[in-house]
Amino acid sequence: MSQQDYYEALGVSRSAGADEIKKAYRKLAMKYHPDRNPGDAAAEEKFKEIQKAYDVLSDPQKKSAYDQFGHSAFEAGGGQGGFEGFGGFGGAQGFDFSDIFSQMFGGGGGRQPSYQGEDLQYGIEISLEEAAAGLKKQITVPSHEECGVCHGTGAKPGTSATTCRTCHGSGTVHVRQAIFQMQQTCPTCHGSGKEIKDPCLQCRGDGVVKSSKTIDISIPAGIDDGQRIRLTGEGEPGSHGAPAGDLYVHVRVRPHKVFHRDPENPTDLHCELPISFTVAALGGEVEVPTLTGKVKLNVPAGTQGGKRLRVKGKGVKSVRGNHIGDLYCHIVVETPVNLTDRQKELLEEFERIATGSGHNQRPREKSFWDKVKDVFD
Repeated sequence: MSQQDYYEALGVSRSAGADEIKKAYRKLAMKYHPDRNPGDAAAEEKFKEIQKAYDVLSDPQKKSAYDQFGHSAFEAGGGQGGFEGFGGFGGAQGFDFSDIFSQMFGGGGGRQPSYQGEDLQYGIEISLEEAAAGLKKQITVPSHEECGVCHGTGAKPGTSATTCRTCHGSGTVHVRQAIFQMQQTCPTCHGSGKEIKDPCLQCRGDGVVKSSKTIDISIPAGIDDGQRIRLTGEGEPGSHGAPAGDLYVHVRVRPHKVFHRDPENPTDLHCELPISFTVAALGGEVEVPTLTGKVKLNVPAGTQGGKRLRVKGKGVKSVRGNHIGDLYCHIVVETPVNLTDRQKELLEEFERIATGSGHNQRPREKSFWDKVKDVFD
């Protein structure tokens, strides 16, 4: 059976450096470790593959041999004669490579391995007003806690875990691969050094049960849709004294019926402001809504539809500073409907007077026809 390429097993390119290889291994090892996938044979096999790949790619001499000769560099007899130049390891019978996973997560020397708790994700939806002002909120997050029946041992009350018959409590076993002797996590106890023959019926041997916890969170003023808040140490608890994971609160800001934020500058707000054609023509003072109440806005005489008027300081506070954005009102000039006979008479009279005045009172209309004339003449 052909073996998987070690670089592919870790999901890195052949030009990956030591730090990238280590980071990729750590992520995959956390995901597929048997302790986190009890009874999952596929996950256990995947864990063995990535550990084997890391054993080679993390060692500069072994990596060099693998890059030159591939898997044949580690087969009995050295394959293709390439193994002879492998830095003198031809006589390395019995060389003990320590369990890399144990080195990284504290499981060496016969001690139980410790794992940092997993991160938790939580979504919350708030209004634009809440996002602008900030708020404090209580959330209830699904989590795990120590089993109250077995008190975290995983064993049925009245029984206890026994020393693993395979590794004799060390948590690791030695496996020979060609000329190398390697140390790996025990497949029976998955590194704990203990076997549970009578698992607790409440937690099924896990030592933890599903639970939930209530957390007070502070959402800063100015937070935008799609941003997240990180709460250090509020994730799943770690094992054997390892630190807990983090909690990431993903914030969704509900669309507002009146305002929307500027994608390029989220401290600025925008809204449409309908005004009558009389106010647009003569100018005047109108009321404008903001997130904190109404304010007065002066509309200049002759304001055209589509013009943008600014209300300074009525936007949203920056989440990273004290700057407050502005509110931009986009003018919409409304055409009156359901006119009375008298209103129609007055408008018709106005149109006759405007047409015969000889003054240019409709600049956009004149500009349009000037452009048409340039195109067709």
